[in-house]
Amino acid sequence: MRKSIIVLIVITATFISFKASAQNGDTTKYILQNDVEIAKEEPGTHNGGGKTIGFNFFSEAKNLKTVFKKRTLKPGSSIGYHLQKEDEIYYVISGNGTMQMNGKTFAVKPGDAILTRPGSSHGIAPNTGNDLTILIVYEKK
Repeated sequence: MRKSIIVLIVITATFISFKASAQNGDTTKYILQNDVEIAKEEPGTHNGGGKTIGFNFFSEAKNLKTVFKKRTLKPGSSIGYHLQKEDEIYYVISGNGTMQMNGKTFAVKPGDAILTRPGSSHGIAPNTGNDLTILIVYEKK
């Protein structure tokens, strides 16, 4: 599982490093952020409610066309069921939960990657008694 997470992070970081503007005029053109710097307590998105911790990496990067987020869903929270408008990838880092997709419900666990396509509807929530931490990647419109 750790190898899958590391591979996903390296691929995403490589992609972002080519697209992100440099900080402080550095010619290597990279941005380094850590969870601690950007963690923000938020209600579950798409009217999911409850308590979540959102990590919106590179939100201030100019001309970055990729959204890269991490979200920890606390027990009782969720990302509410909603219609998808662009391709979006969810990757489960830790915990376990339940995903609804186009009226069907299925379990999700660490190592699961879910691609949601435009026109589909979905939501996700942690199972009782545990946090569910996911990565979310999509193209900014």
